[in-house]
Amino acid sequence: QVQLVESGGGLVQAGGSLRLSCAASGRTFSNYAMGWFRQAPGKEREFVARVSRSGVSTSYADSVKGRFTISRDNAKNTVYLQMNSLKPEDTAVYYCAADQSIGVHTTSAHYDYWGQGTQVTVSS
Repeated sequence: QVQLVESGGGLVQAGGSLRLSCAASGRTFSNYAMGWFRQAPGKEREFVARVSRSGVSTSYADSVKGRFTISRDNAKNTVYLQMNSLKPEDTAVYYCAADQSIGVHTTSAHYDYWGQGTQVTVSS
């Protein structure tokens, strides 16, 4: 089992920045690729970003590419999502998730463990 706890959400004006954190506990953190997903009201959960076990390889949704940066610190068992140039359409609950399988996955079905989510609201 891996327990994930997100933090860092809040209310920000358009153009602003936030940094989300996700602290992991339980099994060895570096055994898992980590992802961030988000879900806006009335919409399906969507992929935002992914980082490999080592932190070297990253993937992003087109909608956030160039604005968001995912990173991890395996010594601190934490994954981060730096969000810059935020837009109202970024408003959602953001979830971190852990993937123990092999391959680069951007669909939620491949992720085994999930946090409870943190709300991000971007005002116009």
